[in-house]
Amino acid sequence: MTNKLTKFLYGAGMILVAMTLSFHLAGCNNKEKAMEQRQSALEDSLLTIIREANIPMIQLKYTEPSDSVYCQVGVTPWSTQEPVAVDSASFSYKETGKADYEKEAVFQAASLSKVVFAYIVLKMYDKGEIDIDRPLYEYTDIDRFVDKDMAKKLTARLILMHRSGIDDWAASPSSDEWPTAPINFTFPVDSIFGYSGEGYAFLQRAVEAIKGKDIQSIAKEYVFEPLDMPLSSYEWIPEFEGITTASVRRSGESQGVRQFPRQNVAYTLRTNAIDYSNFIRAVMDGKGLSQTSHALMITPCSGPATQFPPKVRPVDEKKSIFWGLGIGIEENPNYGRVLWHWGDNGNTKALFVIIPSQKKTLVYFANSGAGHDITNKVLGLFFKEGSMDIQDWIQQE
Repeated sequence: MTNKLTKFLYGAGMILVAMTLSFHLAGCNNKEKAMEQRQSALEDSLLTIIREANIPMIQLKYTEPSDSVYCQVGVTPWSTQEPVAVDSASFSYKETGKADYEKEAVFQAASLSKVVFAYIVLKMYDKGEIDIDRPLYEYTDIDRFVDKDMAKKLTARLILMHRSGIDDWAASPSSDEWPTAPINFTFPVDSIFGYSGEGYAFLQRAVEAIKGKDIQSIAKEYVFEPLDMPLSSYEWIPEFEGITTASVRRSGESQGVRQFPRQNVAYTLRTNAIDYSNFIRAVMDGKGLSQTSHALMITPCSGPATQFPPKVRPVDEKKSIFWGLGIGIEENPNYGRVLWHWGDNGNTKALFVIIPSQKKTLVYFANSGAGHDITNKVLGLFFKEGSMDIQDWIQQE
């Protein structure tokens, strides 16, 4: 081969490499630009939604196969220029209304706390540490129960699917009176779906007695560390300082950053959308659970679930909402089985949705009493195929 031909082929090859690299870089740039545009459009949409509802902050994460999006935005519709909903000088707001945070905020998970606990109980079940059909009085005392014969029928399975019959709370769970308040039954055990935080707190005492440690230590070992959830805790930790959102009433009045007097699996978890997204994707995939326990968690077993039994609301007549062991389930004509749970600590709200058939997840937190007013609008940004009954189930009186 002549030197001229060699040089020609070498030059042509270099041109081809350059052209290929150029096309590749252009494609990368176009993809990055498209992602930036999508992120900006999502932030604008969320800002419009929360402005209209007078909600100061929202944080969410959405995932689907090979893609995810995270968003944290806030507005201040009040006269003050300070971020009313955040008790920290490290947070600031741009004139556009978009939040410019140095760190991700932490929110109250409210009843999303229960799903993490259910996952813990099922992991213990897999390890042979708890029998979910064994009466719980064999693990812990039933001193606070008024009807002890009824209390002796309670099992982990019945509590996780909210068929315990126990009142939602014996007293306000953050009050001084609660640890000794007498526990009553609203319905006979295993007779009807009846949502109960008190039931979960009773099961927590059994779990702590079995393990010989508090629930935060157990959760750290079984969930938070294995699933990469460094900003999740049932108790206040130093990492929460300066990044924890306050609770805000519908009127816009900040209630400050609330600290709870004790760990409670029904409502005291604090977390953020990044951490909790890791958890619900594990739930979707059954990560860390046996096939048997995963199936127990995500399969309807409660009978139709009504929020205010025996009252039947329009949404209840559809008979589309059920409960597995620790998680809400909607049988939806567009999506098939939808896994979900809502959180409501009064002036802070949370929600997650999992669509196993499409491998999609969404979780959002809003630090406002109006946080569930926007459920359908937020879901509509990501799920286009049709509506869900979740918001109606949460809000219909």
